[in-house]
Amino acid sequence: MSTALQTDHYELTMLAAALRDGTAQRQCVFEVFARHLPPGRRYGVVAGTGRLLDAIDSFRFDPAEIDELHEKRIVDADTLKWLAAHRFSGDVDGYAEGELYFPGSPILTVRASFAQAVLLETLVLSVLNHDTAVASAAARMVCAAADRPCIEMGSRRTHEEAAVAAARAAYLVGFTATSNLMTGQRYRVPTTGTSAHAFTLLHDHEEAAFAAQIATLGAQTTLLVDTYDVLDGIRAAVRAAGPELGAIRLDSGDLGSLAVQARGLLDSLGATGTRIVVTSDLDEYAIAALAAAPVDGYGVGTALVTGSGAPTAGLVYKLVEVDGQPVAKASTGKPSRGGRKYAVRRHDHDGVMTAEVVTVDSPAQALQGARELQVPLMVAGRRTDSGSSPHAQLERARAHHKDVMTTLPAAGRKLSRGEPAVDTEFVEIPA
Repeated sequence: MSTALQTDHYELTMLAAALRDGTAQRQCVFEVFARHLPPGRRYGVVAGTGRLLDAIDSFRFDPAEIDELHEKRIVDADTLKWLAAHRFSGDVDGYAEGELYFPGSPILTVRASFAQAVLLETLVLSVLNHDTAVASAAARMVCAAADRPCIEMGSRRTHEEAAVAAARAAYLVGFTATSNLMTGQRYRVPTTGTSAHAFTLLHDHEEAAFAAQIATLGAQTTLLVDTYDVLDGIRAAVRAAGPELGAIRLDSGDLGSLAVQARGLLDSLGATGTRIVVTSDLDEYAIAALAAAPVDGYGVGTALVTGSGAPTAGLVYKLVEVDGQPVAKASTGKPSRGGRKYAVRRHDHDGVMTAEVVTVDSPAQALQGARELQVPLMVAGRRTDSGSSPHAQLERARAHHKDVMTTLPAAGRKLSRGEPAVDTEFVEIPA
């Protein structure tokens, strides 16, 4: 399916004007960065890169798209002819998916003619802003949960395609599973689920609902015990499944207090191995508040798929170089730095990151002992990971994120408001 019309009208009118005045083929560099992190956040997580590369591969104006543009007279005949033959043939570099970023980090660089690069602006930002916002929030939830698993279950709180993207982003940063089956199909993310309150209400008695679920899914299933009275529900659950009951789920009320009561009751009934999973409008702060409670896992929905208060990462796509010469936007409040950027990260002797270093017109290798952050993603229009499946790409990103998180300063893991975990330094190094 073509992604060519997943763009803004003005991308095409700029193209048409540039083709007319002869500037369309000027070689340009566009960069994606955030001027700042969402208020109080200490780091961001790059996500959506794999989805974006898929979308660029599909960014083609097939007959249906050309007919649409012609019928609505959006561009002239010469532009339609150019679009019909268009295939992206530029280069794309960027931070590896799962990498951390900070204000000013050049997380994506597109090098191509103006005509080719400008068309990608909306597509690039719509994918990266959404997935990066979700991944950044989800990473904070994983940190707050420590070694307790988190399950993504927000499909009913967002657009159907955003649900898949959000589940992918959550898994990337450490969530263990999702309730969304499409994510399981596309990316082989583990899926999980048992029943809702409707299933309990369907039956004349709570215990009858539990018995039916156990007959289908086995005693190791998770029973939702708060449709009526929680403690009565736990007793009915253990009667139905026996002490081998896999888990109970609490979805309402004072979760911390209920978890303590539930643990005590389960143990008294001999169900000492039965786990307690909690849901109900959790975010990173609610998860952190339950750290001392006898909880074994968390299900997170609305806060996750909406970025937990930051539904966009605030990324921008800016032209920084034309025909090898730096260009910069100087407007008040929204300035940009000209020139193609290179980025490295410094670490101390313990491997903890100490600074994000961004250089202009200098190879990153000039900074001895620092880790280069940008990697080639597309060369001459061809993906560098074209032989990998979406699942393999996601698993690599997940592993990379896990490794990078071990280098984050301890202060960076705090949920309290604070400055970015490391400073971004802009330097020029003599050749």
